[in-house]
Amino acid sequence: MKNYDTLSEAISDLQAKGYTYDFNLKPHCLECASLKIEIRPEDFKVDQTHRFEGMSSTDDNSVLYAIASKDGIRGILVDAYGVYAENISEKMRKKLR
Repeated sequence: MKNYDTLSEAISDLQAKGYTYDFNLKPHCLECASLKIEIRPEDFKVDQTHRFEGMSSTDDNSVLYAIASKDGIRGILVDAYGVYAENISEKMRKKLR
C-alpha cells in the first residue's frame, strides 16, 4: 500500500484507481448521494485506510478509506477523527477500524 504525504494526493490517486464515488458516513451505513443508495457494514469492505494528522492542530486529523461494495461500487470516505468524530453504530465502528 502506498504512503501519501497529503490527503489531496491520496484522494487523486485513489480516484485514478477507480474509487470514483464519494461516501458519507451515517450512524448505521455509508451513503452515496450521487447514486442515492445506502450501503450497510456487511455489504462493503475497506480496501485501504490512510491517516493524516494536521500540522498545526489535532482538530485537522482525518482518515481516508478506500471502500468497495459487494455490488462493485468503489469510492472513498473522508472522516474526521478525534473530537469531531461522528457517532456511529458499533458495527460501523468495527468495520472502519
